[in-house]
Amino acid sequence: MAYRFLHTADIHLDSPLRTLALRNPELSEFIGLATRRAFVRVIDLCLEEQVDALILAGDLYDRDQTSMKTARFLAEQLQRLHTAGIRAFIIRGNHDALSKITAELIMPDSVKVFGAASEVVSIDRAPGGFPVAIHGLSFAKPHAPESLLKHYSLPVPDAVNIGVMHTSLGGSEKHDLYAPCSVADLQQSGFRYWALGHIHKRSIIEHPSSTIVMPGMPQGRDINEDGRKSVSLVTVRDDRSILIEERQTSVAQFDRLVVDVSRADDWKDLIGDIASKLEELRSNTASDHLVARIQITGRSKLAWRIRRDLDLLRTEMETRGSIIGKTWIDKVQSTCSAPEQAGVQSGALEELATIMDGEVSGSPAYRNELRNVADELRGQLPAELRDIFGADEQAFESILSSFTREGSANVLARLRGGEGE
Repeated sequence: MAYRFLHTADIHLDSPLRTLALRNPELSEFIGLATRRAFVRVIDLCLEEQVDALILAGDLYDRDQTSMKTARFLAEQLQRLHTAGIRAFIIRGNHDALSKITAELIMPDSVKVFGAASEVVSIDRAPGGFPVAIHGLSFAKPHAPESLLKHYSLPVPDAVNIGVMHTSLGGSEKHDLYAPCSVADLQQSGFRYWALGHIHKRSIIEHPSSTIVMPGMPQGRDINEDGRKSVSLVTVRDDRSILIEERQTSVAQFDRLVVDVSRADDWKDLIGDIASKLEELRSNTASDHLVARIQITGRSKLAWRIRRDLDLLRTEMETRGSIIGKTWIDKVQSTCSAPEQAGVQSGALEELATIMDGEVSGSPAYRNELRNVADELRGQLPAELRDIFGADEQAFESILSSFTREGSANVLARLRGGEGE
């Protein structure tokens, strides 16, 4: 009489694209629908595995969405579970705390959306099956600066207690602190399994008394959510031990491809080297589609031409991606540099490079003007895109320095023209 459920989080249904790099309309449309397609896969997996329940640990939506198209889509998918006799347990996280859809949508009777006060649902099981209790608590507001653990009910005696929580735990890179709590506190809570959400990277912490799982997200939305995306298929065995199986769900996988072109002798070799690495990456990608950001590195006599003709290089890679199949190019970047030469460099361009690196980029007037331009651009962006200029002052200054270096290198590449070909 095992109890089986699918654990996922951070769906961010129909969330807006968060990158300016997706300029290809066809690619933008495809990625824009990817969260829906991945959610359909989650429901399909529930039906195929005949699980007892779906547990969704927050951020089903992305902010205060009011689209009835999203509502109808969700209702249709949850109805599929209801028809199959599969229950769904949902909490709200920081992104969907204020979602009008969650508050107003009439869910099937088999769907439990936990409120801002802790609740416990006892599962009716067939005779001989161990009792199961599912505990949940939703965010009442988008911010939860303190731990929510103290608000959860005590474990139900003799039952397998499953806690559903949206939390940053002790913190993670790229994630703000939300409802922080320690792993030790969760392990000592008396809950057999903690179904967490919020951090988009998968992690599992197993302990004799408690298993703590952050399932990641079922579908990435941009290059900052790169890599394999999946859900957790969980079985609580008869002896109450836990079996966790990872199941891939993403329809498109974002990945970074770094290619060292130091050995390329000419433009044809360069294209061949990059295309070969792209094909290798595609063959190792489990998702239906690959969206790659290509970073070209190394010392090459082609460095100037690479910078000058990045647009042509991207077109070449898009063509190769089309030949490979279901392979898209998000962006092509270069950090290539020219080979070191013996002796002291001379010439007008080298002198200009020295001036740009020293007198210009280091001057207060230039930095102030650069900040003003960046601030103006940032102010014109929608809120969800503004972090591309950095989430704090230190990151902002670092990004400005990066823009300066890249801009100087690109200017010199275009001035140099055909030199180095």
